[in-house]
Amino acid sequence: MLPKIYITTTLPYVNADPHIGFALEIVQADIFARFKKMQGHEVFFNTGTDEHGVKIYRRAEEEGKETRQFVDEYAEKFRTLMTPLAISEDVHFIRTTDPYHEEAAQEFWRRCFKAGDIYKKNYRVKYCIGCELEKTDSELVDGRCPIHPHLEIELLDEENYFFRLSRFREPLLALYESRPDFVVPDFRFNEIRTFVERGWEDFSISRLKRKMPWGVAVPDDPDHVMYVWFDAFVNYISAIGWPHDLPRFEKWWPVIQFAGKDQVRQQAAMWQAMLMSAGLPPSRQILIHGFITSGGQKMSKSIGNVVNPLTLVDEYGTDALRYYLAREVHPFEDSDYTAEKFREAYNANLANGLGNLVSRVLTMAGNNAVSVPDALLAAPLSGRSEYARYEEFLEGYTFNRAADVVWELVQRTDKRIQERQPFKMVKTDPEAGRKEIEFLLGELSAIGRFLAPFLPGTSRKILALLQNPRQPEPLFLRK
Repeated sequence: MLPKIYITTTLPYVNADPHIGFALEIVQADIFARFKKMQGHEVFFNTGTDEHGVKIYRRAEEEGKETRQFVDEYAEKFRTLMTPLAISEDVHFIRTTDPYHEEAAQEFWRRCFKAGDIYKKNYRVKYCIGCELEKTDSELVDGRCPIHPHLEIELLDEENYFFRLSRFREPLLALYESRPDFVVPDFRFNEIRTFVERGWEDFSISRLKRKMPWGVAVPDDPDHVMYVWFDAFVNYISAIGWPHDLPRFEKWWPVIQFAGKDQVRQQAAMWQAMLMSAGLPPSRQILIHGFITSGGQKMSKSIGNVVNPLTLVDEYGTDALRYYLAREVHPFEDSDYTAEKFREAYNANLANGLGNLVSRVLTMAGNNAVSVPDALLAAPLSGRSEYARYEEFLEGYTFNRAADVVWELVQRTDKRIQERQPFKMVKTDPEAGRKEIEFLLGELSAIGRFLAPFLPGTSRKILALLQNPRQPEPLFLRK
């Protein structure tokens, strides 16, 4: 029996509209989930929204709204994004304000406290509100966080609860040593390994309720609420039933996590140490992707270069955006977006490439009453020469290279039409011409099935058209 697969994204803060960076992460995770289902695995796919913390509390105040009303409105924006991005219909959507999650976060706190890894002290620290993390002087550039340079660094001076991260240096290093593929790609794994080797101080996990009341209540202390990171991490286990439904939890855990490059220390060190403290196994694997920049600059509302994924879906369609995020964006490095690059990729590879090929082959088949043999439609992809590379690249999260395999097949099929000219062959040698068109229909069937994790809507259209070959409406209109 194939192992069960649990996949999760991080949970975006609900303090702003969804942007293309979140679309990248959830589309990557969805491609991988669909691929695993295609292989025959049972998959649990989790995403959702992170709804606590001072950023959200302040933003609600700025808009003159009750915090609950504010998070409800923004959580719905992220939930409704699932359909235009063609995210798997069975995706689980968790909110950190869900009562079952808050109960799980409190139980997790109790277990870490019982283990002796939570204590209270007064402290003074520099704090980036954008990261919701303490910052050392060495992490700042000109006195500001390099990830959020538009925000002033704040000084916190108060009594908080702390998590004893310093106790987990050796256990974390032992985990990394035993799991050489724990973090992907390698350079991110080296980054967190070096960070932990240097040692890291304990981190704050609560806030004074009188200063910041919007959070999960700390058990047995009405003066404090949980720090947003502590509470949010727990969604990865509360989503699968912990602590009340342990059979369900044990069915799915551990998890494959998708996260951005600003999350390496949080996901690969802080969260893993917390799991150790609570007596739970570590995650299975953590994939770290890069950022999408806009015209060479980090996306920022103040600059006005934030890309809304829904705008691209409205103009080009869902699968055009999924194609761009899968093939034109590097899975691990930063990638730059411009409207011109998007349009060029769309026209060259979707309208003129894939779309034109589908139209040519189906038109030839319809004009000559050729249908695709059932044997070709049912032939397993695993028997094709392309499959080993396609599978290897997807298993390694190199989505762009797996998509390249599909487009190499598109180009090879197109080249075959140019060289063999079946539209002429069918007139001079009808039997040979019809067999050539049958072969091309079989190649379209393979292309359609290879596309299923990447462009699910386009895949379904191609496979449906093969049931009754005829001149189709264009899959992608040239822009």
